[in-house]
Amino acid sequence: MMNLSYWEIKSWLSHVDFTIVGSGIVGLNCALQLKSRFPKANILILEKGTLPQGASTKNAGFACFGSLSEILDDLSTHSEETIIQLVKKRVEGLQLLRQTLGDKTINYQELGGSELFSKDDDLYEQCRSQKDTINALLKPLFKEHVYSSKANLFHFKNIKPNYIFNRYEGQLDTGKMMEALLRKVQLNGIKILNNITVEGFSEGNNSVKINTNQFDFITTKLCIATNGFASQLLNENVKPARAQVLITKPIKNLHIKGSFHLDKGYYYFRNIDDRVLFGGGRNLDFKGEETTEFNQTALIQNKLEELLKTTILPETPFEIDHCWSGIMGIGNQKKAIVKQLSNHVYCGVRLGGMGIAIGSFVGKELADLV
Repeated sequence: MMNLSYWEIKSWLSHVDFTIVGSGIVGLNCALQLKSRFPKANILILEKGTLPQGASTKNAGFACFGSLSEILDDLSTHSEETIIQLVKKRVEGLQLLRQTLGDKTINYQELGGSELFSKDDDLYEQCRSQKDTINALLKPLFKEHVYSSKANLFHFKNIKPNYIFNRYEGQLDTGKMMEALLRKVQLNGIKILNNITVEGFSEGNNSVKINTNQFDFITTKLCIATNGFASQLLNENVKPARAQVLITKPIKNLHIKGSFHLDKGYYYFRNIDDRVLFGGGRNLDFKGEETTEFNQTALIQNKLEELLKTTILPETPFEIDHCWSGIMGIGNQKKAIVKQLSNHVYCGVRLGGMGIAIGSFVGKELADLV
């Protein structure tokens, strides 16, 4: 136990009923659901970062369930019923997040989402021709049409004159969301230990021994919610996928309103605090972005800046204020992996870049397995 005192061992590391690895959206919602079911349980969350590591505090704040081109692309590898269930889970997950924290708390705004198409891209015609088919597919969920064609009113350059609009897409403040979730967890008496890396675990008849970079201890049940970092502890079909992001300094009279997708959703941007938040470019180097390293590359950052200059803000001077990256968890299927791994070990991972949409739901599903 290194240099831990009797009090530290007694108060934090003894008689632990549930240990959750990862303090992101999934892990925190799992803890809240477990506390609701087992009010007297001793619940401990371990987080390897100073703040929630991965994507939960690093995403762009898109409250979305899929652009039209993404759904069409998914239909080439998934059945219609699977797509309906995926969208349904994303919609229900967003509703659960909003109910848990409140729209005002997370600054949720349903301003709609727009999918843009570059001038040399023939994808728009495919989306336009398939729009009614997808609207009919999703009508049981929304009761109304989701996607419509609109004229480009935002003065973007090198973009087709029309785009596909999703009236139900929203956006939120990622920092406020995670602050509120952390506060809610702590107010419920759930403990969080940061800067603790779980290096392994071994299961006994009635418990699990957890090995960390600082100490070892025993827990009755173990829930793993590390998403893009899952392969470091589990043998599951989850690959890390880095997402690089930048944000400009404030821009006067910024005309952008809502959230935007470009190039099959591989690029995405929005207005936040009179700044443009712009991310993506993973498609420029899929293999290189299968990493858990938090840094940026010149290839992708240069492309993001180029698109800002030539497409998004062609006549507006801007300065880059900050850059960062987050780590998602992806696989060959869009469905998250939520399952019992053994008698006392469970996991909820592979959110496929939809953490805001499905994280709350996956956390609840994970807790309900126990």
